[in-house]
Amino acid sequence: MDLEKLKYPIGQFAMPDVFDQKQVDTWISEIEVLPEQLKRATENLTDEELNQVYRPGGWTLRQVVHHVPDSHLNAYIRFKQAITEDVPVIRPYYEERWAETGEAKNGDIKLSLDLLTGLHQRWVAFLKTLKIEDYQRRYIHPAQNKELTLANMLGMYAWHGKHHLAHITNTITK
Repeated sequence: MDLEKLKYPIGQFAMPDVFDQKQVDTWISEIEVLPEQLKRATENLTDEELNQVYRPGGWTLRQVVHHVPDSHLNAYIRFKQAITEDVPVIRPYYEERWAETGEAKNGDIKLSLDLLTGLHQRWVAFLKTLKIEDYQRRYIHPAQNKELTLANMLGMYAWHGKHHLAHITNTITK
């Protein structure tokens, strides 16, 4: 398998031409079910399996599991900022450095799966209160030097969960 397919097993995120309530509901549903999907995908993995990389030079499956709530915590905060502030400048974080911390490299994935479950319950409850026009609110991502909409962010994080789930499921089915 080529490196690009290993890196992006479901392809890269692309914002669809049509953004409507049906799309919002689909993406919220994907965010809602991700914690259970990750639990099911990892429940029988051994430490040896969790410590294998999904691609040459990539993270271990353990690091991937820990990365998802790290990333989604940041996304949740960014959503709240964009709803409560006028075009906020969000704070980027160094995901690659977070993945190298001791608990991310060696810690029990149950901690991150439990965190992700609670986080997604809260995030989905929040998302379900938003109106379609709220998704046009913007924030500035200084590392990308871009202004982005919450519509884009919702799609990106629904994709992000499936992207990393595929890293895990593709690796364990090799």
